[in-house]
Amino acid sequence: MKNRIVLKIVGMARRYRVNQKYKDRVFRMIFHKKKDLLSLYNAVNGTDYTNPDDLEIRTLDDAVYLGYKNDLSFLISDTLNLYEHQSTVNPNMPLRGLLYFTNMLKAYVEEKKCNIYGSKLVQLPVPRYLVFYNGSDSMPDVSVLSLSDAYMRTADVSAGKGDMNGPIQEAIKAADPALECKAVILNINKGHNIELMAKCERLEAYAFFVSRVRAYLAAGCTLEASVDRAIDDCVTNDKLTDILVKNRAEVKNMLLTDFSEKKYRKILVEEAIAEGREAGRLLTIRIFREAKENPEITFEQIAEKVGCTVQEVEDTLKMIGIDRVS
Repeated sequence: MKNRIVLKIVGMARRYRVNQKYKDRVFRMIFHKKKDLLSLYNAVNGTDYTNPDDLEIRTLDDAVYLGYKNDLSFLISDTLNLYEHQSTVNPNMPLRGLLYFTNMLKAYVEEKKCNIYGSKLVQLPVPRYLVFYNGSDSMPDVSVLSLSDAYMRTADVSAGKGDMNGPIQEAIKAADPALECKAVILNINKGHNIELMAKCERLEAYAFFVSRVRAYLAAGCTLEASVDRAIDDCVTNDKLTDILVKNRAEVKNMLLTDFSEKKYRKILVEEAIAEGREAGRLLTIRIFREAKENPEITFEQIAEKVGCTVQEVEDTLKMIGIDRVS
């Protein structure tokens, strides 16, 4: 039943298109200049680089998430950095990071003309993945997500049923998992990571801006009025004035569209769940009818006739008190 709901959500989302033109998020706009991105890097890593040219932008042109470009990637001091902004909790960030880094490293190897088939070890920059989170769900100041948390463990390995004592098996265990990607999640909501905010003025200003939008919304203002008032508060307090004064209309459009899409996605999920429940109710009726009208019918035959899995047939009949078809 859950799979049917998921498929429904996916199908509805594919039909949803607000704007075919990709939009930058405000976070990306704030740190699009090298000097500002360098200040963020210094604040996070405790470094003191002063030359913006030490930083080489490596952002992929075709990396788009839900219609937005929300990534910043760059190379500095032999580290390949991927910074992403997120306003929703997403446990799949490590997988997305792996796919992103794969493309970046592929481009790096091709650009440097590295011979990956030769006998000499190819030197690669160290990948670092940071996610800047400012959603409304509660999150700690710092957390780490690992790709390995998503791996399915087969019974013979995880339960110790296989012979894992030989040298080959020990080597396999030592190398398990063969792929890993870790995302460090930083909560950048106002009141969180105070030391980091003190080191990066623009990050603190962004947190202030978002907190003002939410405060006005909580006070009953419309979204547009909340954004307008938050921008005015920032300008009054000399925060992000270089962006908010010059690009006021663009920033408003970004936030209005962002909030609207989040609301729409929530509606999509709610509608899909409701339709999924109705589909489940109808499926239950059809399974029950087939079982009662055809005493000799098997689970497999019912599944084929009503278009579901054998497991769904078994679960449904057990739920309504029929342990077997008789």
